Amino acid sequence: MLSGLFFIIQTILSTQLPFSYFFYYFLALFHLAIMDYNTCFHLLLALFIPCSVLCLAMTVKNLNSNQFALLKFKDRVAGPQNDMANNWTASTSVCNWIGVSCGILHKRVIALNLTSMNLRGTIPPHLGNLSFLLSLDLSSNHFYGHLPKELGQLHRLRILQLSYNRLNGEIPSWLGNLQRVRRLEMKNNNFTGTIPETLVNMSNLEILNLGFNQLSGQVPSSIFNISSLKIITLSGNSLSSSLPNDMCQHLPKLKGLYLSWNEFSGNIPSSIDKCNNLKNLSLSYNQFVGIIPRSIGNLSRLEELYLGFNNLEGQIPKEIGNLLSLEMLSIQAIKGLTGPIPSPIFNISSLKAIGLSENNLSDSLPNDVCQHLPKLEGLDLISNELSGNIPSSIGKCNNLRILSLSINKFTGIIPRSIGNLTQLEELYLALNNLEGNLPSMTNALKLEYLILRGNKLSGNIPNSISNVSMLKFLDLVDNLFSGPIPKTLGNLRHLERLQIMNNNLITGSADHEWTFLSSLTNCRHLRKIVVSGNPLSGVLPTYIGNLSTSLQRFYADHCELEEFGSTGIVSIKCDVYSYGIILIETFTKKKPTDNLFAEEVTIRHWMECSLPKGAIEIAILIY
Repeated sequence: MLSGLFFIIQTILSTQLPFSYFFYYFLALFHLAIMDYNTCFHLLLALFIPCSVLCLAMTVKNLNSNQFALLKFKDRVAGPQNDMANNWTASTSVCNWIGVSCGILHKRVIALNLTSMNLRGTIPPHLGNLSFLLSLDLSSNHFYGHLPKELGQLHRLRILQLSYNRLNGEIPSWLGNLQRVRRLEMKNNNFTGTIPETLVNMSNLEILNLGFNQLSGQVPSSIFNISSLKIITLSGNSLSSSLPNDMCQHLPKLKGLYLSWNEFSGNIPSSIDKCNNLKNLSLSYNQFVGIIPRSIGNLSRLEELYLGFNNLEGQIPKEIGNLLSLEMLSIQAIKGLTGPIPSPIFNISSLKAIGLSENNLSDSLPNDVCQHLPKLEGLDLISNELSGNIPSSIGKCNNLRILSLSINKFTGIIPRSIGNLTQLEELYLALNNLEGNLPSMTNALKLEYLILRGNKLSGNIPNSISNVSMLKFLDLVDNLFSGPIPKTLGNLRHLERLQIMNNNLITGSADHEWTFLSSLTNCRHLRKIVVSGNPLSGVLPTYIGNLSTSLQRFYADHCELEEFGSTGIVSIKCDVYSYGIILIETFTKKKPTDNLFAEEVTIRHWMECSLPKGAIEIAILIY
């Protein structure tokens, strides 16, 4: 019996036949020895030792094969911080290399994760020999060239991530051979051509991301038959044609459909509600026509809806108010979109942002607009035909950061409650018909942009505006403000632009000195001052030269200034000469009365000799 055992062991070690072929021989010998315990023990021991040797030999062979493929890969890549150069060496086990993972039992390479390692080069065909590979992630590097067809041999592959590289050529048809792949992500590359029909063979695909390439042509309708799909991302290409009417009939698991920035046309399918697990629907920046289907209101799990920049028409369906999980609503720049904003939309308590700008929406906002929007952070209704008062309940949107109501037909006053929005960062109310005083904004301590131009606001600019310490941009142009310009504007240390032209503002001092400019010397980020069209009169102070070195433009025309020159002639408006003096003082710290400018040395001559050409951009003042 033992002689038979050793014969089988020798056969195993010398043959190429799989080990399983000899299983029944071992079983027979085991039964022969079952009556004798000692004989059985020796039999098992004799079996264990050769099998261990055999398995070890196979493991070494497999590791050598994997090592060879990865070393070939290493030879193809380079990078300033290439850790592979020192770590991927033949003297260490491939399973200990950076980015490499091996299986527990067979010790074959099952994952290669080299994302964000600043690698550059081409992908070698040798990776196709990693036959046990389950995951390949080379995303966020600088790989270029075509995908080698040998990758089509990776039949065990589950994940293929190649996004954020410079890969080019057409998307290869052999990808359809990788039928076990669940995630195919190749966005932000330079792929061209069409999407191959063969992708339909990837019957286990859950995530398809080909966004932001240079793909064109039609999307194969068969793609919408892969019932396992959860995410489809094709944004940022030049894909065309219309969407199939039954596109959602076979996509019961779809959660995200991202098709923005393409050339899709036709109607939005009314069967879109069959994708009843949809959370994100992004169709912006296409050429869709027709109406917004009411069936969208049946997508009860929808969280984000983007339909803007299309050729749609009609009204916003009130059924959108049924989307009780909606967080983001963006339907912008559709001139064919008319009628009121459905009031049920303002009852969706989960909403964080509403973007309905640049449409032709009309009517007024409901009085309880913010009664049910505790999470709202952004309300953008710019450039519509909205009218009526701004509801005072706007102050109940406690988390509002951006409020944009410019270019509408709103009337009445700015509600005081806006000043209580403690999270407000940007307020745009320009080009309406608002009147009354500017309410106190002292509680809006995070406010950075206050844009109120083109209304009928009146009264003084309150000194309390200086308490809004984060303010960067103050625009009160074309209103009816009067009284002195606050001397405390210098408290706005982050101020970059002060635009208060075309009001009835004055200096506020008996000698008409521009004292507010003195305080503005504290604003070291100031880039632009526009005070034109106000009856400020007086003389520009000499300390104008102390304004921020970052100042690029200063406009003070039509201010009834006295000309600051050696002749003493009074000008009824600012002229180019006076503006030149301002520039000299601002950028050179010199005055025209300095002793330097005597005899043959004129201001103009000194400027031409001392300043590089084009150093100062002089705006042409219109009289």
